[in-house]
Amino acid sequence: MYQLINGKEVSEKVLEQIRQEVIQLKQAGKKTPHLAAVLVGNDPASMAYVNSKIKTCERVGVTSTFVKFETDVTEQTLLSKIEELNNDIDVDGYIVQLPLPKHIAEQKIIEAIKPSKDVDGFHPVNVGKLVLNLPTYISATPYGIIQLLEYYKIPTQGKHCVVIGRSNIVGTPMSILMAKNTQYANCTVTLCHSKTENLKQYTLAADIIIAAIGKPNYVTADMVKQGATVIDVGINRIPSTETKSGFKLVGDVLFDEVAPKCAYITPVPGGVGLMTIASLLKNTLLAAKKEIYK
Repeated sequence: MYQLINGKEVSEKVLEQIRQEVIQLKQAGKKTPHLAAVLVGNDPASMAYVNSKIKTCERVGVTSTFVKFETDVTEQTLLSKIEELNNDIDVDGYIVQLPLPKHIAEQKIIEAIKPSKDVDGFHPVNVGKLVLNLPTYISATPYGIIQLLEYYKIPTQGKHCVVIGRSNIVGTPMSILMAKNTQYANCTVTLCHSKTENLKQYTLAADIIIAAIGKPNYVTADMVKQGATVIDVGINRIPSTETKSGFKLVGDVLFDEVAPKCAYITPVPGGVGLMTIASLLKNTLLAAKKEIYK
């Protein structure tokens, strides 16, 4: 029987720790951590995610600022706002919600963010520090996954970990983290992607599969060996006659089929997604305490 990795339970514990630390900061007369979120356009998934971040900030006592632009905002206007946030001494960290409209160069925006305030961990300086094993902000989703492995004490040392997907947000940083010389890593890592031939031969040899390819129900039971740990990062909306909204959320893993073969598996929803926001707030707390950038 598999053990379900409960992201709600773990994220609640992480958020409670953050809440307690914020109380201690306030009692010591120190500054309340402050997170800002910048959203361009009206993408429903992005709006839901930003709203969830703001609500979570309220729950843990973190100050939040929401900056909203219409889809047709110019790149220059957005860059001016970033400059303003970089110079605002009250804002400890901020995020620019991705994806951005096509007329805005995403990389240019990421590089304009001050590394010490880049709590998403996407700036090249922070990515470089991650590669070199220096203190940095780890992107929220990979950071959340490491915390799940730690909470459930899932054995990782010397194991073969296959990461499916090579995005800068999840797959690539995840592969770096899983290879690190730390207790809940130390894996031999294979990074697979859409151009990998014979993907199944890699996944069948994997003790740990981290699926982050963005394709619904992509990982099936015939791709997973008995006793594997499966971490599903995907959040895909697919049509459904079973729900009022006409769609339902599924992961990159065909859960009902794969779960019986697993030792541990994350559900969607209720798995990795909840850890992403908790990890972002953990990074915000680090920014407020000046623990990464003194």
